[in-house]
Amino acid sequence: MLTGGGDCPGLNAVIRAVVRKGVDAYGDELIGFRDGWRGPLEDVHEELTIESTRGILPRGGTILGSSRTNIFKRPDGVDLVRQTFERHRLDGLIAIGGEDTLGAASRLSAEGLNVIGVPKTIDNDLGATDVTFGFDTALHVATEAIDRLHTTAESHHRNLVVEVMGRSAGWIALHSGLAGGADVILIPEMPFDIDEVCRLINRRHARGRYFAIVVVAEGATPKEGTMTVATGQVDEFGHPRLGGIGQQLEREIEARTGFETRTTVLGHIQRGGTPTAFDRVLATRLGLAAIDAAHDGQWGMMTALHATEIKLVALADAVAEVRRVPVEEYERYGVLFG
Repeated sequence: MLTGGGDCPGLNAVIRAVVRKGVDAYGDELIGFRDGWRGPLEDVHEELTIESTRGILPRGGTILGSSRTNIFKRPDGVDLVRQTFERHRLDGLIAIGGEDTLGAASRLSAEGLNVIGVPKTIDNDLGATDVTFGFDTALHVATEAIDRLHTTAESHHRNLVVEVMGRSAGWIALHSGLAGGADVILIPEMPFDIDEVCRLINRRHARGRYFAIVVVAEGATPKEGTMTVATGQVDEFGHPRLGGIGQQLEREIEARTGFETRTTVLGHIQRGGTPTAFDRVLATRLGLAAIDAAHDGQWGMMTALHATEIKLVALADAVAEVRRVPVEEYERYGVLFG
């Protein structure tokens, strides 16, 4: 078993569920690879037992550690993983992760290695599952932050920009913004017009509401030619290191409207700490289904939530495309802005 990509509330619940059922129901011996795909690449592992996984259910993060290591950046990556499988006589591997981790798992499966995926990401952007664990916790954290910022914004007659996570999908921004009563919500799926953002803020002031809350996903971008944005370094999977759109909006809004504007970047606080009850239960259900699938020989599959049931879907289908906010859903809430 391994956990890859960004840490996420609920990862330890998956590990616990796999270990408890694997040991008690099937008599399995389990090992956990350290730090995502670096573990099987370098054969860095530890034994997982019921005793070693006690008390981890409410803990955030992952006891196995994580990284953004990309097997396929190494010309001998697949061979090294295959050798690790053979060295430990592994029946298979359960990979817990998001788009990149499960994308690598899908490619390994195509190479003939026995892999099962468990979906996680606070961004809620994985295809083939209705929701991923970690999203509910991140949503609660972001919503609470917006609630708290409301009082400061109103007291000081300021515009406050709240930057939340969301590289290519705006689920956290949209849902936390709606729950927190934001006046403007900006998501990656819909390039924004800075003039329209300022119009909504000016309209609020004209109506006697001398503050505004702007919630923006880190991956949101302006329409071409309307505002200059910075770009960052890329990781091993080719994703740019995001962050900074909040500060850029702060400067533009204050310059264009003349109203004091400040930014709060929630950053990693959204994916740290204790998982919500929903995420603990969902993660547990996905973990139990994963160890069952392994014993049924359902390799190359991913556990997924469909409505209220846990189903198995092909790993290749799960990572085929990013699950984004539908434009029509975003536009439905436009009447609430400003």
